[in-house]
This record gives sequence, C-alpha cells and structure tokens, in this order.
Amino acid sequence: MISRPAMRYVMAALVALTAIGIAVPAVAQTPSPGAILIAKQIVQLKGVNNMMDPIARGVVEKVKSVVMQTNFMFQKDINEITVELHKEFDGRSAELVDLTARLYASKFTEPELKQILIFYQSPVGQKMIVEEPKVIDDSLQQANGWADNLSVDIMAKMRSEMKKRGHDI
Repeated sequence: MISRPAMRYVMAALVALTAIGIAVPAVAQTPSPGAILIAKQIVQLKGVNNMMDPIARGVVEKVKSVVMQTNFMFQKDINEITVELHKEFDGRSAELVDLTARLYASKFTEPELKQILIFYQSPVGQKMIVEEPKVIDDSLQQANGWADNLSVDIMAKMRSEMKKRGHDI
C-alpha cells in the first residue's frame, strides 16, 4: 500500500507532467550525472523532501508503538531511546530524495529534465508547486466520495440481480 505522502507525490508528478505536455516517457536508460543533478533540482523545487521527511519519523514511531505494546513497563526508556532514534534516522529521508531524482533521471532525457526544471522555476511552475498538493488532496476526497456513492449503486444492483435469482441479501 502506498502511503498518503507517496501517493501525493505520485499524483503530483503525473498531474505536472500532463499539464506541461511531456507525459510521454523517455526510453529508460542509465541516467547521466548531469541528468541526475537536474532531476535533483526538480525534486528539491517540488519540495519532495518535505513529503518524504514524515516517512522516517513515522517508521520510528511505528517501531516504538510495536515495542511499547509488549514492553509497556519500559515506557520511560523506550521514549528516551525514541528521541535518540529520531535524531539518528529522521534525516535519512534525503536518501529518498536521491532515489526520486534517479527515477526522474531514468525516465526523462537530460533535455526534457531541463525543460521541466525551467517550468518549475517559472511563475506558473511555482504556483503549481503550491497549489498541486491542494488539488491532489481535494481530488482524493472527491474520489473517496465518488467511490462511496458508486458502492451504494453497485450494492443496489447486486441485490437486484440476486433477487432475480431468488436470493434476498
């Protein structure tokens, strides 16, 4: 299952690429150092690090929760260790930024990455960076409501069809 921040990033990338008309993927190949550098600038401009930072923090908290469930009598020590773990691991999200930059660089040619970078540096690109997460959040909320309504329609159809076959559900 994809986490919400990751899903937000994936949706943001798809919307952005479609919006600027370059959604056709380039041939996958080993990216050049220059392509990786440009891709990293794109990733940093888009604030991917802000989306990735909560992942490491969340993993530490999840491990803490698991350990706490079976060792609740050591709460003080677990809390103290958790503070230290945050100091050690919270910054590791930079690894995800690098991985994301490599993904961009493997999907787009260096000239395409330059065009993407120019777009994100433009006023409309900057606006997209600010507004896109809001659009994605709203879209996901709309999709959830739509899916809920669709499930009601599907359930009604299922009941109707089962009734035709002599089953009341």
